[in-house]
Order: sequence, then C-alpha cells, then structure tokens
Amino acid sequence: MVRGMQVGVLASGSGTILGAMLERRIPVAVVIADRKCGALDIASDAGVAAELLERTDFGKSFDRAAYTDQVVAALQEHGVDLVAIAGFGTILAPAFVEAFGNHALNTHPALLPNFKGWHAVRDALDAGVDVTGCTVHLVTEDVDAGPIVAQREVPVLPGDTEETLHERIKEVERSLYPEVIEKMVREGVSK
Repeated sequence: MVRGMQVGVLASGSGTILGAMLERRIPVAVVIADRKCGALDIASDAGVAAELLERTDFGKSFDRAAYTDQVVAALQEHGVDLVAIAGFGTILAPAFVEAFGNHALNTHPALLPNFKGWHAVRDALDAGVDVTGCTVHLVTEDVDAGPIVAQREVPVLPGDTEETLHERIKEVERSLYPEVIEKMVREGVSK
C-alpha cells in the first residue's frame, strides 16, 4: 500500500487556518506549536497529533539551531512530506530549509515582495496602498523571500484599521492557503 502525502503544520495562534485545512480534508499528520495556543486544541479535537515544543527563551541566548533541530525531528518522526507554516511565531534556523527544501510553505499577509516581516499589515496601511493581500510562498533561509506560489489581492478600504484589514486578509488566507496545499498534496512533491 502506498502511503499518501502527509502534511505537518507549524502554528502559534488560534488555529483558524488549520481549521480551514482540516475542513478541506488535507491529510495533517501533526501540528507543532511553539507556545500554548488554540491550534493545539483544534488538532487534538480533530484527532490529529499535537505537539507543544515550547519556546521559553525569547532573548539573545535563544538557541535557534537546537530548537530547529527539535522541530525538524518531530516533523520527520511523523513522516511529514510537506510543511505548512500557519502563523508560527519562531523563525527557524537554516537546518529547517535543508531538511524540507521546496516542501515547506508559508502564508504572509501582504503581496510580497512588498511589506516583508512581522508588521506587514501595518506597513501597508502606513504606505497608503489601495490594495494589499496575501501571499503563499516557498520557505527559504531569507524571511518572506521564497518563490511565490500564489497571491490574492485584498482592497484597502477607507477607514481600515490594522485589525479590520488584517481580518479581511485572514479570510482570504483561510481560502487560498488550503487551496494551494490541497493542490500540492494532490499532485505530490518529489523528495
């Protein structure tokens, strides 16, 4: 019997993107979080393995390489073929890219290459753009710089705040990201 492609999800938040993946019946093998969060509860409730690899050090002494090794080992232990980063709050060391290469995706709340980084929605508003959106891209060692797989626009409306705009972007992400992952699972990826 041939085993189907398995997806690992890295999350740190409420788990709404994970919920959208599970609704589409994406074969999620494990959810790994760097802090206690709603995504772990959603995984457990759905019968998906949920692991807390808690990051307790947020200072300069944080051993990013050792933490990354733990994440990679957990993903490999669950036989993950494709990694979907869904709001994971820790930037991983190069060993993650070495282990998963073109088999790791991230979603970003802006139309890359514009507005990279953690404050993309705020930066888009500050720049006064009329349109922003979300991007699904392959993960590389450079943050938010990997090849773009898909993008979808979201208009900036008069009176938008960071919160209202971000929520509309998240609605689009909850649709676009699972679509991309589902397509990759269906088509398969070669190691």
